[in-house]
Amino acid sequence: MGGESTTRTAPRSGGTDKGPAGGRTGQVLSGLAVALGIVLFLGGFAWGAVVYRPYTVPTSSMTPTIDAGDRVLAQRVDGGEVKRGDVVVFKQSSWGDVPMVKRVVAVGGDKVACCTDGKLTVNGKQIDESYLPKGSAAELTKIPTVTVPDGNLFLLGDERSGSLDSTAHLTDAANGTVPRKAVKGRVDAVVWPMNGMLERPTGFEPLGRLSEPGPLRLIVSAVIAGAVLVLGGAAYGPIAGRARRRAGARTELAGAR
Repeated sequence: MGGESTTRTAPRSGGTDKGPAGGRTGQVLSGLAVALGIVLFLGGFAWGAVVYRPYTVPTSSMTPTIDAGDRVLAQRVDGGEVKRGDVVVFKQSSWGDVPMVKRVVAVGGDKVACCTDGKLTVNGKQIDESYLPKGSAAELTKIPTVTVPDGNLFLLGDERSGSLDSTAHLTDAANGTVPRKAVKGRVDAVVWPMNGMLERPTGFEPLGRLSEPGPLRLIVSAVIAGAVLVLGGAAYGPIAGRARRRAGARTELAGAR
């Protein structure tokens, strides 16, 4: 009567958008994502605390593999699991009774000597030690042939010129070797700075199988996946709410036309 009126119509849902973004299913899934994420995140840290122990390396005797001040993660393993090429943390009273980090180059029953054509030999085989500093010799002084007693390990630092290793204890009763039971852990990775997992010492493969890496990659994956799920699930509510508001604004705009 005398003018045209405009009527706004509300959606049948009573003004509330119950599309997929704000649906009950989405809320349930987001809750499950957060719950699973918390389990993975906390479980990964708990698993890591059980399996690994951190150490700070005080000297440069393992350069360039591990530098002085680097933070490493050592997998808690029994000394009987250690193989040639492993980098281990051990504690031996005759070596100062403090945690030390060295590389296993020979195990019980092996005959180790140096040098032949400038290389370390184990059981007569020349070892390609790719982890040594470029251009450095396998050893600065001659190592007489040493037969490693059963249950013991012969250990060298990767920086041969400055490492107080088995070569400094050749006159000991065990000819510079260390009992396997002295091993506290096997180094898997340098975590500070973030140099990552240690490379496999393939030069020892002709003598037998190498140790398999520990579960560190799987643990890190679980922690990251957990964090992503928690953040994604927690973000669902704000994102869904924004989507509902935008949908409502579009509906009102359409109704006003």
